[in-house]
Amino acid sequence: MTAFAAVDLGASSGRVIRAEVVQVDGEPRIVLEEVARFSNGAVPDQNGVPDGAGTLRWDLTGLFGEIVQGLRAAARRGPLAGIGIDTWAVDYGLIGADGALLAEPVAYRDERTATVIENVHSAVGPEELYAIAGMQHLPFNTIYQLAAERDAGSLDGVARALLIPDLLAYLLTGNEVSELTNASTTALLDQRTRTWSVDLLRRLGLPAGLFPDVVEPGHVIGTLSGPVREATGLGDVPVIAVGSHDTASAVAGIPATGDDFAYVSCGTWSLVGVELTEPVLTEASRAANFTNELGVDGTVRYLRNVMGLWLLQESQRTWREAGDPDLEITTLLDAAARVPARRTLVDVDHPDFLPPGDMPARIAAHARAGGQPVPVGPAEVTRCILDSLAVAYRRAVRDATDLSGHPVRVLHIVGGGSRNALLCQAAADATGLPVVAGPDESTALGNVLVQARAVGAVTGDLAGLRAIAARGLHLTRYRPDPAERDAWALAEERVHGARADLV
Repeated sequence: MTAFAAVDLGASSGRVIRAEVVQVDGEPRIVLEEVARFSNGAVPDQNGVPDGAGTLRWDLTGLFGEIVQGLRAAARRGPLAGIGIDTWAVDYGLIGADGALLAEPVAYRDERTATVIENVHSAVGPEELYAIAGMQHLPFNTIYQLAAERDAGSLDGVARALLIPDLLAYLLTGNEVSELTNASTTALLDQRTRTWSVDLLRRLGLPAGLFPDVVEPGHVIGTLSGPVREATGLGDVPVIAVGSHDTASAVAGIPATGDDFAYVSCGTWSLVGVELTEPVLTEASRAANFTNELGVDGTVRYLRNVMGLWLLQESQRTWREAGDPDLEITTLLDAAARVPARRTLVDVDHPDFLPPGDMPARIAAHARAGGQPVPVGPAEVTRCILDSLAVAYRRAVRDATDLSGHPVRVLHIVGGGSRNALLCQAAADATGLPVVAGPDESTALGNVLVQARAVGAVTGDLAGLRAIAARGLHLTRYRPDPAERDAWALAEERVHGARADLV
């Protein structure tokens, strides 16, 4: 038996998971145990500004403290052979010449980039930028965040910028790296060379050495520093670069048996796409707002970022703050299932739904503006959100297959959304594809499998790792209802204004 710790941070919570590689009938299997869970969320800094009006920041120092305690909990159950970290993408911390973090990292939902996007595109046109970096245009991409830092003078005295998982690894080991899968989300990495684009950095007035060298998943970053060893009770444990963008780990952990699959990694965000061996850098791909994120073992995650369960999470927060009952998600979904399907639909990717706030009111405003029934109460709002997500999945899967030429016969849904039967059935009906739901812990599985292979606890290529991930899993399957075919085509037309064929 060999054990690992997977540190998995999302935008609303974080966990430390202890994973053991055990032999069952002569074959390796991964057994997961969550040993620590803690909340996360961006909060406005105060710094003399009115309450709620400050820059949105992550409490990285607090998160690191929680991670150390989680590793201590993992150590109490026995020694570890490795530690891997995956988090959300695009955000970073700035390190000064003395090696210290200069400020808590700014969160991607902060609106500081609104005034710099045009300036970035005047230096590097969007068509050229896509041909180099292959990234979907999102207003919070790292390239725009750094331009905002540059204009504010915040890069003066900065030695390094470390993406969030790389920053946490640095705090654990003292070593600086840029892990490939997360680096590829910055829009500053050259897709063809898989290294930082010195030309882009130069043209944007950013220091050429702002980021450390890029390393592949499986690279040993270093071992725990003395203070971390003392705080955790662990010994000379290596910290291993995994697919440090949580979606990269999630896709690596998909229990697929071939390559003809599409996926939805569904949590706060929904990442919807296919897995390729080469990026798609065409103008049609850029116009469709698809991204080419690099994955484990030379793969490309060709996908579109679709707003995910964030809409429902923010709605639940709003209802709680208003004094409404804190509905359990199962109760909420049962009530939503009794609401007529597709009664009200919204474009979940509209910018209005990106910032924190009163999501039910925003959904109501969009429904009213579109002449649709306004959702009243938690059940109707929930049904609207889930049906609208299914429309977005339908469109993204079809576009991914059309633009890449990659055939698809099944849709895998992993992450927290895989437990949502109403969403999974809607996705099957909307796309016309059978859905395989699960595991909800695909991110942890992908994280651990890369670690285990790096130290020789398991062997195999990506298909072999997926076979290990699938052992012992309970997967739920949903079949599309042919009678729903035309209704979902009309639903897409209502949201996006153009009738499109089914997958």
